[in-house]
Amino acid sequence: MARAEAEGGKANGPRSDSLASGPTSESGRRGASVKLAAGPRRWLFVALGVVFVGLGAVGVVLPGVPTTPFLLVASYFLIRSSPSLHGRLMRSKTFGPILEDWNRHRAIRRRVKRIALACAAAAVCLSVIAGGLPWVARIAVVAAGAYGIYFVWRIPALPDDEAR
Repeated sequence: MARAEAEGGKANGPRSDSLASGPTSESGRRGASVKLAAGPRRWLFVALGVVFVGLGAVGVVLPGVPTTPFLLVASYFLIRSSPSLHGRLMRSKTFGPILEDWNRHRAIRRRVKRIALACAAAAVCLSVIAGGLPWVARIAVVAAGAYGIYFVWRIPALPDDEAR
């Protein structure tokens, strides 16, 4: 307890850590302090972070499932609950570059954007053509797919050579 108080924090309560090499905070400033969750909220945030990393992993291998939004949400929860897990996510060869591009530039690489758009369009087309869905469901799939494609289209793109 004395050690925690000497370091400027509370022994068992929430604390703030400066993550100079980590992602930007909610205010958009790199290295700004992020208040860590404590108690049951911390464990809830860890669980949600792990779930969203899993959904992002599904998005890597399954066309039509987005990766980047799930990773951004996972990063949000992990930085507030487990800096060590957040660090592992940021160092990941698969997910780290996507998150770093977003943290630095608020954009994704053109290649990632093209793949996301092509996979979304292919998933919508396959669902409508081969899904055996009733007309109402087909219209819903096209509408949801169009919104998703529009959302991804609006994300700024980095030239592939300037991504990092």
